[in-house]
Amino acid sequence: MYKTKGLKNSRIEVADALRGIAVMGIVLYHSVEHFNLGTAGSASLSFPFDGTVFNILTVLLSGKMYGIFALLFGLSFFIQRDNQAQKGKDFSLRFAWRMVLLFGFGVINMVFYNGDILTFYALLGLLMIPAGYLSTPVLWGLTIFLLIQPVEIYSLITGWKPDISPMMKYYGALGPANAEGTFLESASASLKNGFLASWYWFIWKGRVTQTLGLFFLGILFGRHRLFYNEGNHLKIWRIIFCVVTLIIAAGVAFGQWSHGDVTFGKINSLLRPLFNLAILLFIVSGVTLLWYRFAGFRKSLSHICFFGRMSLTNYLMSSIIGCTIFYGWGLAMYKYLGVTLSLLTGIGIVVLQIVLLYQWSKHHKRGPLETIWRKLTWLGSE
Repeated sequence: MYKTKGLKNSRIEVADALRGIAVMGIVLYHSVEHFNLGTAGSASLSFPFDGTVFNILTVLLSGKMYGIFALLFGLSFFIQRDNQAQKGKDFSLRFAWRMVLLFGFGVINMVFYNGDILTFYALLGLLMIPAGYLSTPVLWGLTIFLLIQPVEIYSLITGWKPDISPMMKYYGALGPANAEGTFLESASASLKNGFLASWYWFIWKGRVTQTLGLFFLGILFGRHRLFYNEGNHLKIWRIIFCVVTLIIAAGVAFGQWSHGDVTFGKINSLLRPLFNLAILLFIVSGVTLLWYRFAGFRKSLSHICFFGRMSLTNYLMSSIIGCTIFYGWGLAMYKYLGVTLSLLTGIGIVVLQIVLLYQWSKHHKRGPLETIWRKLTWLGSE
């Protein structure tokens, strides 16, 4: 059973910077996908190089930004739990209540955007409570087991495959309502079908076990204090960086480009998530090494730390702004903007959010939704 080491958990600014990068990447990729509406390839304002732009963005962003988000979600859980343990308190029930609140934020987000992940993070996040009690060696074993895609391995060995056939039915109900319906019709369709559509998509892409594995990996990184510049931690990050670089190079060499991603033939369902994991760790290790190695890099990224600290606010805000731009009940730009113009629109959304929340950060330590979440989390604690 794991017990706190009693070491102070100071604010990890590089984690805030990584969280900010992840949120920006999510907004950009959502914009290119027209917030799950797709059809960018048939938009009237397209360019010949749109396909190349989409391929690059898919390799860099798809599955990686959410993965960084998941990793840091686990890290945040560890810090909160460890801080309470140092005070002699158990954080389990309080965290469970916190996940109930997060699920509520996810439902609000789903009113606008049918691809919400907060509801999934809230449900899967509950499993971090028992994981937090496990000894570090046991948790490492469980984490590795989840990250190597056990369902996909079992599927390859036995020939069994999970039934995802209902997925298209749910997406089929979402498309027309989001593209042509009124706001109420779109919101109703998203609330009715969005969660189930995303759940089957998570299963299809191997995201269930990998997301949970990344939660646990974040807990372990917290236990080992890897995001602090202590001891030989930077050496560990250099080893991680070199290993995943070799994995990525091998993946590119042996994989084939298809629809903006690297595919590996019959074992694609197994290797694609692992390839995404390698790129994710490449980004995390690279940013962490640069952060502690170069003052100029640290100074430049420090300007987006506030953006990462307000990730919940940013996520919901981007859904409201983005869906207003692309959905039929708003400006219906999904009809007109191809990949490149959608990317530029996403950059505009990010810039707008930075401007607005920078002004907020001058007077508030946390974002508006983070403040509400925190106050409700600790309701009745005094």
